[in-house]
Amino acid sequence: MANIAQPSVQSLLIEMQFNGQPLSTGTAFVVATVKGPHLVTNRHNVTGRRQDTNAPLSPTGGIPNEIVVVHNRKGFLGQWVLKKEPLYAGDKPLWKEHPTLGAQADFVALPLSDLTDVEVFPYDPTNPGPAIFVGTADTVSVIGFPFGMTAGGAFGVWATGFLASEPEVDFNSLPIQLIDCRSRQGQSGSPVIAYRSGGMVAMADGGAAAFAGPVWKFIGIYSGRINAESDIGIVWKAAAVQQLIASL
Repeated sequence: MANIAQPSVQSLLIEMQFNGQPLSTGTAFVVATVKGPHLVTNRHNVTGRRQDTNAPLSPTGGIPNEIVVVHNRKGFLGQWVLKKEPLYAGDKPLWKEHPTLGAQADFVALPLSDLTDVEVFPYDPTNPGPAIFVGTADTVSVIGFPFGMTAGGAFGVWATGFLASEPEVDFNSLPIQLIDCRSRQGQSGSPVIAYRSGGMVAMADGGAAAFAGPVWKFIGIYSGRINAESDIGIVWKAAAVQQLIASL
């Protein structure tokens, strides 16, 4: 499997559970921190509640207290191992929220307690990748698991669309940018990247650079559409994710 794109294995399928009872599925990815690897996903995945109304997301009304992560198996690309992580210590949440936005930011970091037999392919928000130019109408990809579906095995599904807002402008006065992409339920928590297959690539400094192979830049974390009738999606910016990681 030498030709598998690294971002395909960096997105991890997750299942939220209450005492072993499945409630929902979503997407997450790993980041390296000074306190060890952490799982980054949407806050609404771990709380099991809508960000706007705080109403339970599950039709059963269940709220998750654990999360199952489908990790890559160490030394065997194309094989996976399931690990269950608690979401609470007693009544205290184990996840960490953004240092200033807190619960308003729909992304969190959860420490990983069991990485036995796990191969970690982390993103590094402090070094999001080559300084390629990504402007309005440029292509970006949301790599995750719509409806809990995989692209075979536990490889992520690539949903590719376009940047729909100015990257330097914050949507709703929050560190959010918009994308136009046919993303669906289950992709919440997906990393969003600008992936270029190589050749001449426009760079942020106004020039261009030649790459012999694929390059990509971490743009942020996807957290759903602005409403059920729209394909306009919400992406929390990489800089905001970096702030969370730096606060751990």
